[in-house]
Amino acid sequence: MATQSNPALQDAPQAGRRDFLYIATAAVGAVGVAGAVWPLINQLNPDASVLALASIEFDLSGIATGQSVTIKWRGLPVFVRNRTPEEVAAALAVPMSDLKDPQTDQERTKAGHEQWLIMIANCTHLGCIPVGESGEFGGWACPCHGSQFDTAGRIRKGPAPTNLVVPPYEFISDTLVQIG
Repeated sequence: MATQSNPALQDAPQAGRRDFLYIATAAVGAVGVAGAVWPLINQLNPDASVLALASIEFDLSGIATGQSVTIKWRGLPVFVRNRTPEEVAAALAVPMSDLKDPQTDQERTKAGHEQWLIMIANCTHLGCIPVGESGEFGGWACPCHGSQFDTAGRIRKGPAPTNLVVPPYEFISDTLVQIG
């Protein structure tokens, strides 16, 4: 008598091999996708040079009254200006109704250090670097598109939508400031 083979028993080993191939293919595919995606995610991290300059200390003692210097913080130029008493008075005298982005001079400086103006040196219109001690208001003028800023870095005329940005800073002593 001939024995008949059971089809269910023949399929059992085939199904096991098939499952293994599915799992192995999925695992290799997942590793491949992770290997391709990781560099894309990793490139979103900040550059090491930016992290190194998260905060800087700057000595103000070498800046004379009426003088400006440009320093670098987080890869951005930063204006540091020792304003004259006349520039401070002119900034305080501006009516808020004349300003496109109303902000008082006291909001842009630190109490007890009103002569020091520290702001990021990028025009808020398209990121150009304004020229200091120029323009109609004696502050900064953007040579590219004509924005005019006053002695407190506030937008007075032109396409810039907001004032020059004041970075976070604090005075460690009378002559030492920490930016960032």
